[in-house]
Amino acid sequence: MVRPLKIDDPRSSSLPERAHWQRRLTELAERHQVPGAVLGIARGEQTGVAAYGVLNEAAWITTTRGSLFQIGSVTKVWTATLVMQLADEGILDLDAPVVEILPELRLADADVARQVTMRHLLTHTSGIDGDVFTDTGRGDDCLERFVGQLDEAAQNHPLGATFSYCNSGFVLAGRVIEKLTGMTWDRALRERLCAPLGLEHTVTLPEEALRFRTAMGHDAADGQPPRPVPVWGLPRSQGPAGLITATAEDVLAFARLHLTGGIAPDGTRLLSERAMQAMTERQVELPDALTLGDSWGLGWIRFCWDGHRLIGHDGATLGQAAFLRVLPEQDLAVTLLANGGAAKDLYRDLFAEIFAELAGVTMPEQPQPPDVPVRMDVRRHLGRYERAGTRIDIIESSDGWRLRHTTTGPIAHLVREPVLETALVPVSDNQFLVQYTDSSSWIPVTFYSLPTGESYVHHGMRATPKVS
Repeated sequence: MVRPLKIDDPRSSSLPERAHWQRRLTELAERHQVPGAVLGIARGEQTGVAAYGVLNEAAWITTTRGSLFQIGSVTKVWTATLVMQLADEGILDLDAPVVEILPELRLADADVARQVTMRHLLTHTSGIDGDVFTDTGRGDDCLERFVGQLDEAAQNHPLGATFSYCNSGFVLAGRVIEKLTGMTWDRALRERLCAPLGLEHTVTLPEEALRFRTAMGHDAADGQPPRPVPVWGLPRSQGPAGLITATAEDVLAFARLHLTGGIAPDGTRLLSERAMQAMTERQVELPDALTLGDSWGLGWIRFCWDGHRLIGHDGATLGQAAFLRVLPEQDLAVTLLANGGAAKDLYRDLFAEIFAELAGVTMPEQPQPPDVPVRMDVRRHLGRYERAGTRIDIIESSDGWRLRHTTTGPIAHLVREPVLETALVPVSDNQFLVQYTDSSSWIPVTFYSLPTGESYVHHGMRATPKVS
């Protein structure tokens, strides 16, 4: 089925080979059953956007280049930028205990509450259970109330012992921003970043998104075409971790801030060069360097493609996905916003072509099962691994070794298929691959132990402890 397509006015877009990338977006989005998407490319002062498909299958609203999508966890880089502004101003020390600013902080582990720093939060090394999606209401006190309940979240690993993607840590970082600025996180974002950057189509609340042409998330089950999800967005308490909704052009304008060394379009310095550099420097290695990048900065994910250093971030919300990659050495930024289907496969195909053709940079191949099957005894990895929102069972069946992934907790009822089961394909003693039905991509599963002996599985960028 050919979907409605919006092609930008050439007078408003200087996207290199605009017609070519519009065509490729259309072809690849169709292939991967993505309902709607916007692609943005910026090099220097030149920016162009191509749009495809529909924002909502049920309402048949056509996607335009000015359409807004949820950018999910790409929001974390914006929150980290706010944090670094406060560090520039001398009112925040990244390595001082957060409790010095939030003396009321209580966590499941009292020692962690006394010692956790902003650097731990920005690098996902706090060990606080990261997938807590408690709805603490729509009031301006929602972050304060969320943090007030963090003592109910488990401590998944010792402080600083490993990397585990942590939404909760960024909500805590957002609360620090509120305490130091005297504003809500939403207002601080607006006044300290959006206004000086001229971002007029970047919002954080659903009532603000309603003023614009805004995407609805989609998902699919049992091979059916994507359909709108039952709920548009996550609770407001998740704001600093992933609630920005924006156009591709605004995402690129934010990326431009980081390409210009912290200078806004009007020449105002919003961030020091020292802070910008610190955000991109390696802060922590990853247990699995195949899923996303090879290391993490302060907010940014670090990628090594073909010997070139890129920074970026991905985002996923309820049926929506966002991707941002920045190649500083060539002043190039690329973003893709999508509302369902195999969005990650669309990203891989499209960005591989863009970076090869525009920058001469080859994207790394995605992991694949070995040509010759690896035989090994997986029994030592059998058992249950669990954290908030997720249970992973490694089981043996008549079909061989299997991974069963169960979404639990408050978000489970928002997921069309909360239980997913797939074959566990060995690559090495501790490295495996799985493939879920909604994507052709193979996803790493890494088993490892901390120096203190505790067993973990690293999957989906999270460290999940073995419980039985």
